[in-house]
Amino acid sequence: MLDIHQFPCLNDNYGFLVHDRESGMTVAIDTPDGAKYLEEAKSLGWTIDAIWNTHWHPDHAGGNLKIKDETGCRIIGPAGEAQKIPGIEDQMRGGDTLKLGELTVKVIDVPGHTLGHIAYYIPDAKVAFVGDALFALGCGRVFEGDPKMMWSSLSRLKDLPPETKIYCAHEYTAANARFAVTVDPDNAKLAAYAEDVKLKRQRGDWTVPTILSRELEANPFLRADDPALQAAMGHPGDPVSTFAEIRQRKDNF
Repeated sequence: MLDIHQFPCLNDNYGFLVHDRESGMTVAIDTPDGAKYLEEAKSLGWTIDAIWNTHWHPDHAGGNLKIKDETGCRIIGPAGEAQKIPGIEDQMRGGDTLKLGELTVKVIDVPGHTLGHIAYYIPDAKVAFVGDALFALGCGRVFEGDPKMMWSSLSRLKDLPPETKIYCAHEYTAANARFAVTVDPDNAKLAAYAEDVKLKRQRGDWTVPTILSRELEANPFLRADDPALQAAMGHPGDPVSTFAEIRQRKDNF
């Protein structure tokens, strides 16, 4: 059985420690704040055995070496960004697998936000750690890739089982919801989701993790293949152009 410990880091990041009870192995998903990760692990009586980086940005890999120095953990990350990942030892590509105790972990290529971005999917636990590729009601900015690349990456995540819990790296959902309703105003599922997010944030509750099934219904970035949304964005039959239009509108929102 897995224990997933989530905690806030930096301004709006989330940190994740994933602990396999049977083997005792603990993995840090990204490292926005090395000291915070070490403090949280110590409070739980866990020792960090490995770091799984999703991409190179400093708020995802900046704590690698501090944790490595303290624990001797192994640093695992995307092969496509190996030169930018501090301390990387094992380079992962889409289709590769890892082990967390007896659990198999599948690596998924999700470039677009950065060119080498990867996600970690644990089928038996029905969880995916997606970094900045996908957010609740949003997706990452397309900094290094292009819309076609990003849509292909999101399509891979769309194909995961709908009950998959999606652990994304930032608390951006309220802002994402305010935008989403401007491009998909007639979506009742989205309206209900946005209201739920508003109430959660008013209480100080987190909106992460999310469930893929809910994102498929309400997240406009995952619905660029929906004919009604394509028509509304002016690109009938063209999911890539529809995605690009939605992303551009969000960037300027």
